Amino acid sequence: MDIRIENPLWLLLLIPIAIYMVYAWKSSNMRFARKGTILYALRSIVILCIVFALTIPYVTLPDEEEQIIFVVDRSVSVADASQLAEEWIAESLKARKANQSVGIYSFAGTFRSDSRLTDATIEMPKLEPIDSKGETNIAKAIDLSVAVAKTGLATRIVLLSDGLETEGSIEELLPKYENGHIQIDTFVLRRSNVADASISLFETPRSAYEGERQLLRVEVESSTQTVGQLLINLNDEEIISEPVSLDEGTNQFAFHHEASGTGLLKYEAKLIVPDDGLLENNRMLSVTMLEQSPKVLVVQTERSPSVIPSLLDQNAMEVDIVDAERLPETLSGYLGYGAIIFDNVPGHLVGEHKMTVIEQAVKSFGTGFMMVGGDESYGLGGYFKSPIERLLPVEMEVKGKEQLPSLGLVITLDRSGSMSGSKIVIAREAAARAVELLRNDDTFGFTAFDHEIWEVIPVGPLQDKQDAMDQILSIPAGGGTDIFPSVAKAYEDLTDLKLQRKHIILLTDGQSSMPPDYEEVIAEGKNSNVSLSTVAIGTDADSLLLEELAELGGGRFYNAFDESTIPAILTRETSMLTRTYIEDDPFYVSLGNVPEWTSIFQEGVPQMNAYIATTPKGTATIVAESPKEDPVIAEWMYGLGRTIAFTSDSTGKWSGDLARWEGYSSFWNTAVSRLLPSYEDVPYLITHDRGGTYTITDSSRKSAFLEIAIVDEQGNEVPFQSEPLAPGKVRVTLDADPGLVFFGVADDKGGLFEAGVSVPYSLEYKPSEPNVALLEKISERTGGEHLEDPERVFRSHPYKSGDRKPIADWLILTAMILFFIDITLRRFGMFSSLLDRKEMNDVNEVTTVKQEDHVAELLKAKKKR
Repeated sequence: MDIRIENPLWLLLLIPIAIYMVYAWKSSNMRFARKGTILYALRSIVILCIVFALTIPYVTLPDEEEQIIFVVDRSVSVADASQLAEEWIAESLKARKANQSVGIYSFAGTFRSDSRLTDATIEMPKLEPIDSKGETNIAKAIDLSVAVAKTGLATRIVLLSDGLETEGSIEELLPKYENGHIQIDTFVLRRSNVADASISLFETPRSAYEGERQLLRVEVESSTQTVGQLLINLNDEEIISEPVSLDEGTNQFAFHHEASGTGLLKYEAKLIVPDDGLLENNRMLSVTMLEQSPKVLVVQTERSPSVIPSLLDQNAMEVDIVDAERLPETLSGYLGYGAIIFDNVPGHLVGEHKMTVIEQAVKSFGTGFMMVGGDESYGLGGYFKSPIERLLPVEMEVKGKEQLPSLGLVITLDRSGSMSGSKIVIAREAAARAVELLRNDDTFGFTAFDHEIWEVIPVGPLQDKQDAMDQILSIPAGGGTDIFPSVAKAYEDLTDLKLQRKHIILLTDGQSSMPPDYEEVIAEGKNSNVSLSTVAIGTDADSLLLEELAELGGGRFYNAFDESTIPAILTRETSMLTRTYIEDDPFYVSLGNVPEWTSIFQEGVPQMNAYIATTPKGTATIVAESPKEDPVIAEWMYGLGRTIAFTSDSTGKWSGDLARWEGYSSFWNTAVSRLLPSYEDVPYLITHDRGGTYTITDSSRKSAFLEIAIVDEQGNEVPFQSEPLAPGKVRVTLDADPGLVFFGVADDKGGLFEAGVSVPYSLEYKPSEPNVALLEKISERTGGEHLEDPERVFRSHPYKSGDRKPIADWLILTAMILFFIDITLRRFGMFSSLLDRKEMNDVNEVTTVKQEDHVAELLKAKKKR
């Protein structure tokens, strides 16, 4: 027997009560009388009974009864293990003891009673099929099995399952059953037929354009090596039928298809395999929204016309071609295009302003952008620190600058009065940007001129880039124009230097006369390996003279009518000082894990000849890289738009065998497919969470409430449960078979959105090994065992049950009886005469003793006399 209390805090009342009782005893004269002592004891017992009654005490009487509850997984993943479960339970029942009650229950997505909990003799019932066998909810099954058991008795739940949950989470429930009277034993159920092949992934683009070459990706999981047939239907019509060989594990397949029309496309993948274990997992749907044909803008130059338009599928897209000088000036000129491709276009023909407009089209409006390499592209095209470099997944600066040849650069800039305003500002910034491209200790000089020479930075090793840039940016405009003296000084400073490359850049917007010997000065400099490039700024410059000087000096002439092109010109000129940007050893690329790209190189990658070296940005995806780990194809998302860097060329001079490969057209059509925007015009996003659960989100965050309707292909309403998560965000759980359903979403603003959604087959149909680790954790944390031997089910339970008997009423009754005794003693004098008589007898006895003692003393005194 065990005595326990539920509310021990009431015992704290004994402290002040004890203090008061002690005080009352000491301050009362009654303590010297026997009657007072009895009354005091009675009152103390009454108070103790009342206080203990407040704590709700009870007595636990021993009870040997135990409850054993079998909970059997009947879901699809272990459907063929039912006979094993029945035999195992029947064998375990042979070890049942007389004090043990037994119940048998089945579960999948629901919970069912097969044999109610009883202490009578039972036989193993035949387990019938169960509803909702497409789900497994172990947590729900354990909770409901505990609910059917008698409270307070020693209970053991025996879970027979593969541990593969598709709903709920048993781990969240375990703390509830730790260190209690409920144990959970586990036994692993396994599928008997392990030969199964299933479609684990079928993926098509969420949206595509009419005529676009769509990638259809299929993944098949197979438990054995086998063969089969893979079918793909479009709107219930077969479009692909391919025999497939399946290896054990994951098998990947990729197909391409061009669809016409507009609207919703329903793709269906089917797998036919002989002697397959489960047929329900051999079918999967995917939905693609088909839009009208997109427009693509290919930018080229007169010097190098692009071959890309001839390689693109003109039936799938509308392709416009424009020379770089004629690019639109405003954003509206780009928003009609889904993608823009720069094919070996130098930056100085585009200009900073147009680059900035293109950057906004990509970042804010989702237009795709691709840069194709060549000898006038990337770093050699003057894109260093430009808006185009910002949006690309690569940087123009090259790894390994220490390999660049020794070089000397002198910039001579016109600072005359005609250069005031934006001309001098942009020219200074361009010169400073050129300095950034140099290495420390490169030879550099900067000279400004008007009617005389201003040597701002003497020619010599570049020690402090920032100081050099600050000096350049501080140059004011003013004075006349005398061009050639500064050029002659630059030749004089560079001629005798022992450098591999020496170059002069002249920038001016004016005209001036030339000395008679200017051609000889340039010729002597050219013989000393000094080259000269010239830049005519604006319409007033002497373009003919400057073009002649560049031709004599072995450099290049730039006519910068648009002054915003000056930075690109100077960065290009600085980059041109070295050819180490170009890697020209034949090579094979290594491919990254981007299925849209790898699918076109399934038979291998062609050899390529050259590319421009760049540095990938931190978050870029490397699609293909060279043996030197330089990116050849890289991509990333820049704002809403995707951008691609292809550092080889399109003509075949650099791209080599790639341009002669039979799949070269597919290469460019794939690139355009990657570039085209795939975002939705509507603000609602429907994402698949798990099983039949989806989350609908208003990405614009303008809706407070969403009203949802769901129907299947036959127009029947699909039952679902909805759970608001936040304003404009709802989670819905469907009760629908695998297939296609249609969501209708209305908001409180009057907006309406419709979308087709594929409902996949349940994870129950996905072949998987039992989750033994989860089953072991369940038994370990609840004090149970992970069983093999069925006899262990009916072992003695460590928790001893008891019958709980409350005793508060008895304590109150005792207190009342003692209280009435106290009243009787104090008020009615019962037993008082007995007490008084006993006290008188005690007094007489004392007097007699005293008298006898007095007589004895008198006799003793007489004898002495």
